[in-house]
Amino acid sequence: MTDDVRAGRTTGTTGTASTTGAIGAEEPHQAPLLSREESEKYGLRLQHTVSGFVDGPRDAVEDADRVLQEIASRFTEAVTERSRTLRASWQTAGEGGPSAADTEQLRLALRDYRELAERLLKL
Repeated sequence: MTDDVRAGRTTGTTGTASTTGAIGAEEPHQAPLLSREESEKYGLRLQHTVSGFVDGPRDAVEDADRVLQEIASRFTEAVTERSRTLRASWQTAGEGGPSAADTEQLRLALRDYRELAERLLKL
């Protein structure tokens, strides 16, 4: 798994990770699901686990299982939070009939849903 996939960064048609400036400069729909620090922490833990295989194969595999479970749990939490944010963005739109502003807000919400779903499908 690449660092980009672990961090939830998307790739373009070339298959390379998109480059953005500082994390705070990214648009919300392009933000990594996990912070760079969190991704690096899990990467280091997994690297440490793999390097310990020779001295304790069973312990290494058990630790790898724990790391994977933690990563899966964090991705689940991050996707759930992102889903809540997306839902709130369009459910607050006016209910008395769509205005141009409401339609634009819905278009942006749909774009963000599609982008998140595509990112998840590429994992």
